Amino acid sequence: MPSMTSRALGLALVLGLAACGTTNATPGTDTGTVSPGEDTGVDAGTGPGRDAGTDAFVPFDSGPFSSSCVTLTFPPITIPDGVENTQCVVVDLGNDLPMHVGSIHNQLPTASHHFIVYRASSTATEMTTPTDCTPFVDTLSSDSGSPLMITQRADETLTLPPGVAYTLPAHQLMRLELHYINLTGAETTISPTSTLCPITDAEYTADADFLFVGNPDVHVPARSTATLGPTFYPLDARFASAHFFAITGHEHQLGTNVIVQTGPARSGPFTDVYNVPGWSWQEPETVFPATPFQIPSGGGFNFTCEWNNPTDTDVGFGESATAEMCFFWAYYYPAFTNAPHVCVHTAQAGGHDICCPGNPICGLISSQF
Repeated sequence: MPSMTSRALGLALVLGLAACGTTNATPGTDTGTVSPGEDTGVDAGTGPGRDAGTDAFVPFDSGPFSSSCVTLTFPPITIPDGVENTQCVVVDLGNDLPMHVGSIHNQLPTASHHFIVYRASSTATEMTTPTDCTPFVDTLSSDSGSPLMITQRADETLTLPPGVAYTLPAHQLMRLELHYINLTGAETTISPTSTLCPITDAEYTADADFLFVGNPDVHVPARSTATLGPTFYPLDARFASAHFFAITGHEHQLGTNVIVQTGPARSGPFTDVYNVPGWSWQEPETVFPATPFQIPSGGGFNFTCEWNNPTDTDVGFGESATAEMCFFWAYYYPAFTNAPHVCVHTAQAGGHDICCPGNPICGLISSQF
């Protein structure tokens, strides 16, 4: 039986992992398309391997590999005015050969809040009709899938560094997660797309991975500005070999800024790695440093979130776009085995740093979905 402290921490992280998703009524769900190739009904591929004796990520060691881009289309959803929800599909990528994905281009129509492209878990099966879903469930255990890209901008491309890629097996199942909120004043139909393009096996040198970091202890009083942080999150020592090549801040509609720094220790000194002039919560910029940065063992991220609340209602942390968040995500290479994908600091229950997968509380959280 989990302790009350574990339950409190689990609740805090559940809120963090459920960020940007709701359970409102489902609009119409028409079946969409995946190109190229038709749905095959196959289970998810096993993906690149892991070296049981080390932390090394072991990709496929034999070809041939795909040389063609693949476009995934989220089935069209008609959304009544004022409706907010999160829905998912799981679709075959349609790649007849394994591929080293070197870039991802996402396009989001109006009313899309965010769009996440995942490598689906090894136990996933196809689900081509948009279905209500819980965000980030595929980040909780080591045998689950992982995010490849999160997009909030209308048009965004993630280009990985030369030689770096996400390696996917033939007919990899992909989970597409769409959080939408229609504030246009009229019914609208949306259908975002994601185009994955490969690099050659000769160019390939390392696989990439993804890390999501945040603090759910958000409170923005009515008619006030508020700041959370700086919050220092110490990284697992295994990240000392990671090269972080892109980073994006995330808040909701009251958000005015996200600043991320790195430092060799909790005491600093700190260096800005994400501090965008005129930062916009609606179109948060992804920063690509000229040289990927590293964080030494014992070091971590130091991040701050700011808000301005002109309303008469206090606003706290929550999954809806009308609540608030304090998160950022970062892309890095090389990938390593059993890497955490979501890390949260909370002052609740005495203050804790929690990463999933890799913490016993992750199982508690998973059981609540």
